[in-house]
Amino acid sequence: MTKGRKTTQEERTEIVAFCIEHGKDYPLTIQTYGVSYQQIYTWVRKYEERGIDGLKDGRGRTRPTEEMSEAERLRMENKILKAQLKDAEMENKLLKKLRELKGGD
Repeated sequence: MTKGRKTTQEERTEIVAFCIEHGKDYPLTIQTYGVSYQQIYTWVRKYEERGIDGLKDGRGRTRPTEEMSEAERLRMENKILKAQLKDAEMENKLLKKLRELKGGD
């Protein structure tokens, strides 16, 4: 089992984007980034429920509002949206291929 490690919000965004882009392939994401399954699963679930703000670490002191600029926030959201789009495109290709195979019977 992989031990969790400290990550920044930007790292969590990158990890979630990678996981979504690869069809939620958790083992590949674990191997690539060295974080635990439970942690990746939790981040993906939080992102799906609350968006990019769900990836903030709310523990400890209150984070200052100037911690992240609007441009940084938008870059992170864009990265995840691109990953979701790529995942949807792969799913569509898979469904198209499945229809072709069924039609060939």
